[in-house]
Amino acid sequence: MIEKATFAGGCFWCMVKPFVEWDGIHKVTSGYMGGHIDNPTYEDVKEGTSGHLEVVEIEFDSSVFSYEQLLDIYWMQIDPTDAFGQFHDRGESYTTAIFTYSEEQKCIAEASKEKLANSGRFDKPIVTTIRDAKHFYPAEDYHQDFYKKESEHYQKDRALSGRDQFITEHWEKKFS
Repeated sequence: MIEKATFAGGCFWCMVKPFVEWDGIHKVTSGYMGGHIDNPTYEDVKEGTSGHLEVVEIEFDSSVFSYEQLLDIYWMQIDPTDAFGQFHDRGESYTTAIFTYSEEQKCIAEASKEKLANSGRFDKPIVTTIRDAKHFYPAEDYHQDFYKKESEHYQKDRALSGRDQFITEHWEKKFS
C-alpha cells in the first residue's frame, strides 16, 4: 500500500538523500507545506512571507517500509530541540515538523516524539511540531534531487551547515 509522509527538517536539500535509498521508498520530492498562500515559490518560502516550511514528501510502500522506520530516520536528521530553524538555516521556513495524513500517523508520530523526549538523548525539550498535512507544493525543478544534480554545491553546503557534526554527536556517539 502506497502512503505519504511529509517531514520538515530544515533545508530540503539535506532531507532527500537519507530517505531515498531504502527498499519500499518510491519517491522523495522536495517542496513546501503549511503556509497560507497558493503556489509559493522558493523565494516566498525563504523570505518567510508564505508561512510554508521546506519539506520532503515521501511516497512509500508501508508493507515494505513502515511509517515508524521513516520517523526513526527523520529524527536522526534534525535537531528536534531547535525552534528557530535548523543548523545554519534560520527562520520559520526551516523549522521542524511532522505533517500527518491520518489519525494513525498522528498517533504513531506522537508516540515516537514522546519516546525520543523520554530517551535522555537531549537536554532540552523536543519542539518539533506534529501537524495535519495540508496541500503539498513541489519545489522548483532545480531543487529536486539537488544532492545528485549539484553534488559539489550540496556537499559544501552540508559540510558548512553543522548538520553532520550534530548527527555524529547526538546519534552516532551518544548511546552507542
